Amino acid sequence: MSSCAVDEVGSGRPKTPAVAADIIIEIGSEIVLIERRNPPPGWAIPGGFVDPGETVESAALREAAEETGLEVTLRCLLGCYSDPRRDPRGHTVSLVYVGSAQGTPEARDDAAAVRLVDPARITLPLAFDHEHIIADYLVWRDSGCSPGWRPGAEFLAGGHPGDVRT
Repeated sequence: MSSCAVDEVGSGRPKTPAVAADIIIEIGSEIVLIERRNPPPGWAIPGGFVDPGETVESAALREAAEETGLEVTLRCLLGCYSDPRRDPRGHTVSLVYVGSAQGTPEARDDAAAVRLVDPARITLPLAFDHEHIIADYLVWRDSGCSPGWRPGAEFLAGGHPGDVRT
């Protein structure tokens, strides 16, 4: 049984974390990073909050187009990132996709700037837990295996990244 609070309007629905969709956009051997226009500062993979009535996949594609001007093809779901500490604005669960695109990204909407970078050699200050997400992406890219939870793994109390034993 869950111990989550009920929302303020008394609908009986539990108060839950916000849901976001992020997308690692591959263009050749590089990925797209955006410089955030709004707090918290830093560089990030494109993404944002899922709108009511929208699928997470649609939100990832919408955010990619809004922030970079790119038409992206989704390749796979990389993982689900849910550490309550990952976003300083509040508990946010992010589903992170990998997609591919062609063309030149342009900074739009919430993006102050955009860059194509080698994901193995990023020197820009990254926002949120995006350093961890990009490290997971590199494992996936190089091995074809998801670096996340594995069968037989057991989460330790607290459920924070790295708190897994096998």
